[in-house]
Amino acid sequence: MRACDMSTNPLSHLLATLDFAWSQAPDVTPALTNIQWRAGDCDAGSILFFQRFDDDLSDAEIYRRYFADSAFAVLVTNRPLTCFDQLTGKGIHVTRPGDWASVVGRFCDLVYPLKTSGLTFIGVTGTNGKTTTVKYLESMLSAQGRRVLSIGTLGVFLDGQPLLETGFTSPPQIELRRLLSAWQDQCDIVAMEISSHALDQGRTHGIPLQNAGWTNFTQDHLDYHHDEAAYFAAKSRILDLIQDGGTLYCTSPAVVSRLREEASQRVPVQLLEPAILDAEALAAKPFLALEHNRQNYALAVALANGVLGPGAREDWRYLRPVDGRFECLVGAHHTLVIDFAHTPDALETILTAIRQGFPNTRVITLFGCGGDRDRGKRPLMGAAVARHSDHVILTSDNPRTEEPEQIIADILTGMPPTGHEVVVERHAAVARLFDWLAERPANEPWVALIAGKGHERYIDRNGCKTPYSDQDEVERNLRRLGWR
Repeated sequence: MRACDMSTNPLSHLLATLDFAWSQAPDVTPALTNIQWRAGDCDAGSILFFQRFDDDLSDAEIYRRYFADSAFAVLVTNRPLTCFDQLTGKGIHVTRPGDWASVVGRFCDLVYPLKTSGLTFIGVTGTNGKTTTVKYLESMLSAQGRRVLSIGTLGVFLDGQPLLETGFTSPPQIELRRLLSAWQDQCDIVAMEISSHALDQGRTHGIPLQNAGWTNFTQDHLDYHHDEAAYFAAKSRILDLIQDGGTLYCTSPAVVSRLREEASQRVPVQLLEPAILDAEALAAKPFLALEHNRQNYALAVALANGVLGPGAREDWRYLRPVDGRFECLVGAHHTLVIDFAHTPDALETILTAIRQGFPNTRVITLFGCGGDRDRGKRPLMGAAVARHSDHVILTSDNPRTEEPEQIIADILTGMPPTGHEVVVERHAAVARLFDWLAERPANEPWVALIAGKGHERYIDRNGCKTPYSDQDEVERNLRRLGWR
């Protein structure tokens, strides 16, 4: 590796000027050329930024999985690791407590500069509804001639057209800055979903939000945050990103009350009521018949007003159904709904909406629960589904490294002993759902909710994502039964 003059290499110079808690100089000063957050993307000129979390991985496993075969020249971490002595010849730097996001941000400013003064940033957080709210906002602003870059669970979009998938609700800090730097000249507005993980890890550090939205708050992600208080505190950090003069809009009275009690009053918090829409709007956009979608719509309108100014617009005219969010199809005399609902509250909300919207039908629900995540929500999901369904099919949903049968057993602890069946393989479960419907009397209408996967086109099991789509399985079975 050739030597490098730190005074002429910007990355080396920045490393030398920062105040780290601990550092180890490399055997040979490297020629630093890039920053990375994935170990597999590193070369001999890379600085690898590795953020250590409180998880089940040992430092030895981290070394084997990420460092042993990576070609990085310098490692920057947020805490000391016991495997440092195996990184012979590497430069190593450990940030001071609380400095991680700002240190990474300094390097992002150097490599991926962002013209924040020329863009308007809007963020949306919440347990459920982030994707729908951002997509509604994107549609409204695009219809008014604004160039919108949206970033979220469905990927990165420019003016509603897909650019790429990131695999994250909120991409890691370096990846987010790379995307923003690459597309900043093609957009006026950046509308972002901001997850609790992103807020806790500082992924959105330095992003100046004009305004923000908070949809709701219910149990989720306790495998990461450990308890509800830490989860709420992480969500609350969105207030720190809102610029002076901005507002946090929220559709949850409970969240607003709690924020006013616990959070700083620097940023005003405004409670919004669900939008009131006339019969024309509901006929044209039936997904707005659901109360939670009218809440998402109200939130999107408030955020759009921050850009466009308030006015007598009919923003609902520009909305489109969101992939995997209350997607409706009709087969024979039955209604089929595909939705991403994968938390107790989301299942409670969508099943309540189905009961209200289809008062004279029966309901069958197919769902599962993801592995390697908060186990405490599994019986709560089972209880929510059992309360509102006439029949339930339990199946697999991204078991990851857990056995699907064990996940299903955990769900069943929250359900009564009857009224359900288990079909572990999801494609077979969807086929069973259709067969169940085909066996019902012709004058007995049903709504079938297929929950949990939504927009996802894979099953994640044992480190492998196998192609799978609820949409494709529904179409296949509609054709099989001649219901199309």
